[in-house]
Amino acid sequence: MAVTASAPQLKVRRLAPRDLDAVVAIDASLAGRSRRFYIERRLKAAQKQPALHVQFAIDDAGTLAGYVLARRLAGEFGRTEPAMRLEVIGVRPDERGHGIGMQLLHALEAEARKDGIASLRTSASWRDHGIMRFFDQAGFELAPNQILECSVHAGRLGAEQEPGVAAPEHRHFSAEVDYGADRANDFEALARDRVDVRSLAAEDLADLVRIDRNLMGRERRAHIETLVAEALDDSAVRVSLTARVDGIVAGFAMARTDFGDFGRSEPVAVLDTIGVDPDYAHHHVATALLSQLFVNLQALRIEGVETLVRRENFDLLGFLYSIGFRQSQRLGFMKAVG
Repeated sequence: MAVTASAPQLKVRRLAPRDLDAVVAIDASLAGRSRRFYIERRLKAAQKQPALHVQFAIDDAGTLAGYVLARRLAGEFGRTEPAMRLEVIGVRPDERGHGIGMQLLHALEAEARKDGIASLRTSASWRDHGIMRFFDQAGFELAPNQILECSVHAGRLGAEQEPGVAAPEHRHFSAEVDYGADRANDFEALARDRVDVRSLAAEDLADLVRIDRNLMGRERRAHIETLVAEALDDSAVRVSLTARVDGIVAGFAMARTDFGDFGRSEPVAVLDTIGVDPDYAHHHVATALLSQLFVNLQALRIEGVETLVRRENFDLLGFLYSIGFRQSQRLGFMKAVG
């Protein structure tokens, strides 16, 4: 996606439902196949929750020339500052090289600044050389985090150590040794037997706010309400769970299915946050949550899970590596827009 400094400036507008077919066609020309299901869900999500989504389009001679899809981030994995995630940017093949992609990105940056957001975040495979060049020209840098992935079928939830608190990036974890490596295959089932894991329900909101407040040291009700509303509104996209110990909600996992950010060839589940109440740090809550998540994803025929962790969060990295996560071939990028 080359950029030309002298490109004519076309008018940027908000993406609309009528653009669906044109967006699907452009996306198919980039991905090599139609991803209508993914695109349609992204556009519908923006209509239902406009405060979360930012989507722009550019027309040329009355037809769609390019588009960008983005999402506002508030508190995934303990994030304390808001950010905006660039999900997809596409330009019609005959319009490439005219600066349309950069113009769309500038519109996104202007929207971020208006909202008081200081950075854009995104990710892509290092093998996608076209988007790598675009990010380089646009001023993106590598983000201070690691993207980890795990095969659902190969995931080994038989970790010897489990963090006491698994959610925010800046917290420390307490080691918990329970079973040796020779008992690894039994650990997953035992964790689920000890902890009652259920799908997220509307009545769980107060408990999630409580747990998040205990972890973060501050109230984030608006952020949790948004996640819960999204989970309940579209269960095919959100795959979120709660865990109970002795009838009390002791932890939660917020995850979503992702069908196509920047050229993914297969759907994956993205784990946004997993939080365990400090009072239940040694009850295998995190293991039970991830174990049940993997079971549910297998039923949905989703074969991989992905998550984002700061590089200095050694405890959380150690826990995830121990249950089968590995470094992804995707890289995280960020750009300051202040």
